[in-house]
Amino acid sequence: MAYGLLYDFLNGQTIEAYNYFGAHFTKGEIEEEVDFPLKKDPNKYKKITHKRLIDGVMFRLYAPMASDVSVIGDFNDWNPYIHKMKKVDESGVYELFIPGLHNYSSYKFHFKDANGNYVDKADPYAFFSEYRPGTCSRLFNIEGFIWHDRPYLKTRDRNFDRPMAIYEMHLGSWKGKVDGRNLSYEEIADYLIPYLKDLGYTHIEIMPIVQYPFDGSWGYQATGFYSVDSRYGNPFQLMSFVDRMHQAGIGVILDFAPVHFATDTWALSMFDGTPMYEYDNEHMYSPWGSKQFDLGKDPVRSFLMSAMNYFITYFHMDGIRCDAVSNIVYWDGNKNNGENTGATEFIKRLNGKIHIAHDSVMMIAEDSTDFQGVTKPLEYGGLGFDYKWDLGWMNDTLKYYHLDPVYKKYEHNKLTFSMAYFFSENFLLPLSHDEVVHGKGTILNKMWGDYYNKFALVRNLYVYQYAHPGKKLSFMGNELASWDEWDENKSLPWELKKFPKHDSIYHLIKDLNRIYKDEAAMHFEEYNPVHFNWLMVDNSNDSVFAFERRALDSHLVFIFNMTPNYYEYYSVGATREGVYEEILNTDKDIYGGSNAYNGLNITTEPYGPENKPYKLTVKLAAFSAIILRYIDKKDEE
Repeated sequence: MAYGLLYDFLNGQTIEAYNYFGAHFTKGEIEEEVDFPLKKDPNKYKKITHKRLIDGVMFRLYAPMASDVSVIGDFNDWNPYIHKMKKVDESGVYELFIPGLHNYSSYKFHFKDANGNYVDKADPYAFFSEYRPGTCSRLFNIEGFIWHDRPYLKTRDRNFDRPMAIYEMHLGSWKGKVDGRNLSYEEIADYLIPYLKDLGYTHIEIMPIVQYPFDGSWGYQATGFYSVDSRYGNPFQLMSFVDRMHQAGIGVILDFAPVHFATDTWALSMFDGTPMYEYDNEHMYSPWGSKQFDLGKDPVRSFLMSAMNYFITYFHMDGIRCDAVSNIVYWDGNKNNGENTGATEFIKRLNGKIHIAHDSVMMIAEDSTDFQGVTKPLEYGGLGFDYKWDLGWMNDTLKYYHLDPVYKKYEHNKLTFSMAYFFSENFLLPLSHDEVVHGKGTILNKMWGDYYNKFALVRNLYVYQYAHPGKKLSFMGNELASWDEWDENKSLPWELKKFPKHDSIYHLIKDLNRIYKDEAAMHFEEYNPVHFNWLMVDNSNDSVFAFERRALDSHLVFIFNMTPNYYEYYSVGATREGVYEEILNTDKDIYGGSNAYNGLNITTEPYGPENKPYKLTVKLAAFSAIILRYIDKKDEE
């Protein structure tokens, strides 16, 4: 079986390389000499070689150009002469069984590289690592965790017809440090679960929690792709975190960076003295200064596919978000450089194998390109992702909300363009961490106007995000309407919840998540264009937008006023005669508004604007967003 797995590994076809390589607690056979009494004379003995099974650790390393390979660690005083590894395959596989080892022992591989230099390297397949700035791998037996999430996994799917509101978070800075230390995975869960349940989010997406040396890389430049981030605990503690999330009904998506890795010499960089993992050409370095994985190499493909499968299999992750897919589909992320066919083949293979092994797990692309077919199934020539981040929507939307209202009529298409292409992919609408760092300002700061107008526009924006078809993602702290950019070294500004304006944004998102779950029109078959219809799309002079969404027995109308103009009576078109009730208005005082809302139900009248058969006349406050629900006549009675 092991050699079959090795064959698949070398051909880029396995997603279980972690079962072979690395350091595994197991029983191994050792030889020892014992004194055996002679039958003729029991007082005399002869030496015989005896084999027996004993607990220990099997180490395996793949390093084709290495020689004179040893395991060094705290168990042998880092002496390279004690535990020499044996080459067991001509492809460059070395192994050694060492008895009597235990969890948390530190180790590295010591060998002569292709250049004749002796180097000490961390285990690429290590399940655990020293807390930075330590660089050693650590032993950890990942078998035997007791899970309690079977009911959740039985009903899990890829959420195409379900609401999916994702809370993106950085574990270390959500609550920040306590008494100078990071909270553990379990301690974070203690605070996080009731918070997410109250807000109504269905999933969390945790920024990379594989081992990485530099805090400022946020995990996107890793050194240990199988190693759980030791800042917050060991692998069992992360399993406990996911298990508790699942018991609370919350899915967990892992952010993973399969494009590049940290340049630290003790890790993957020039691992055996050759570019084992990186490109050996002008594409060796990424735009971030890190090394780029050569995704055309089969062992590299197996390495990365297996890493993602490892977190799905052992940690019950519900989805993988692949970072920087633009740097996969195009060389260096530049369309002018052409498609990187070796990398796109890797992505197709990854998505195909993961979906076969885990048909309820989501694969999500963070992709800023217009590359076609990212979420199209493999059998139809696509890349096979389930969802793609709509970064075009995010950029156009935030630019529009930043505009002085005087100029919005000239940029009207920024709010309408997304629906011209939306149904070409399964899009996810992100307001992510990338938008609130590095001088870009927070979501609140991006809005036009003074203090009052900024809050009004933020409320409008969040309703627009939920009203627009597509799954939702918001970065932690957006619900607090923070003024300060996110800093990975600081806690979120929780004190803001004491201020009514900020607390009102929290309550708005809480109500939006409730409506999102309750109304089928907002999530059922949302990638089918028959469920969406513009009601007011050409009114650039007023900068008022309206559309409807219908699915099953749910019918909602959304109206947005993008200017500070107040209208006591404003008419938008309707396609269905009857009565509508207002279920949300951002100008209500509970959300920090002036209370210019529609208290009574609204009945349609004939002849609406933009050639609609009926019209709805509403009170429309400055920068307000309204959600109306159609009431069936029987329900009204």
